[in-house]
Amino acid sequence: MPVPVVHASSAPVFTFSPPDSVDLPVPHITVRGYAAPSRGSTEICMWRLTLAPGVPPWMGMVDREEVFFVLSGNAVVSLDGTEHKLTAADALIVPPHVTFGIGNPYDEPLEMVAVLPVGGRGYVAGQEPFVPPWTR
Repeated sequence: MPVPVVHASSAPVFTFSPPDSVDLPVPHITVRGYAAPSRGSTEICMWRLTLAPGVPPWMGMVDREEVFFVLSGNAVVSLDGTEHKLTAADALIVPPHVTFGIGNPYDEPLEMVAVLPVGGRGYVAGQEPFVPPWTR
């Protein structure tokens, strides 16, 4: 069993930008995976993500509730067709099967922590459902 402490120095890093986003359509983000089954978690996945400046919302949905917490920067969120603005210390709770997108139209990077139950899958129009690699 993996040790239940994950230091930033050992957390895997996933970076996506076009053309990488063709296979996993999450453009212009860097994800540092912390809690996941491969790192000792059995129920919850948690990761830190950085969204580059000037990125529009990427639309999709998940099949389990997902929670995002803004560490720094600002975000524009589309949640079920309604726009919301988030700043540091704000949280976003995304219900299952609700279309959402998180964008960063600002000049500074957006830093967030996200939490999703183990096994949660993402859905993007025109693609097969996927389990994000940082949640495995």
